Amino acid sequence: MIKTLIFDFGNIFINLDIEGAAKYAFETLEIDTFSEEISAFNSLYEQGLISTEEFIEFYAENFPNLSDDELIYTWNYMLKHFPKERLEFIKASAKYKLILLSNTNELHINWIKESVSFFEDFKNCFDAFYLSHEINLRKPNADIFEFVLKENKLKAEECLFIDDNKDNIETANALNFKTWHINPETEDVCSLFETKSTLF
Repeated sequence: MIKTLIFDFGNIFINLDIEGAAKYAFETLEIDTFSEEISAFNSLYEQGLISTEEFIEFYAENFPNLSDDELIYTWNYMLKHFPKERLEFIKASAKYKLILLSNTNELHINWIKESVSFFEDFKNCFDAFYLSHEINLRKPNADIFEFVLKENKLKAEECLFIDDNKDNIETANALNFKTWHINPETEDVCSLFETKSTLF
């Protein structure tokens, strides 16, 4: 029996344009792909292991033709619309324990706080709100799921984890979570109770 709903954030509640953001970054930075160094630095930032200042400084040193504002705009480019009906959906799900578990960095969450007028209302719907840069853990590593279970005294088999990332879903499955690998192109989290009715 499902007692707890654990949600990713991006492409579950706020829409992302990951492909468009990569294309925009390649054009703006004048590169063909992200180097291992860039990818590693992005991962460190997402885990909160380097500060926003260090993160921007790294990019400014590597791409000196761009201003800090241009670099931040490029970094936040993937963040798009947050449909308000998803806020109403999460409000209507209050009979369950609600947890948000997101790989999110400080620049992204600051943009969301400034751009989504109902962000605080949304956040307050959750019993726990975990962002990777605040807890220094990130998906798809098993330790972040084990952290959530321990912190909230949960049983994995009583939790439904919803994410659009296959790697994250595979880790959760291996730990005995119930899962929904949502396709943001064709599915919406608001249909959860219809789509996964057999679990409830």
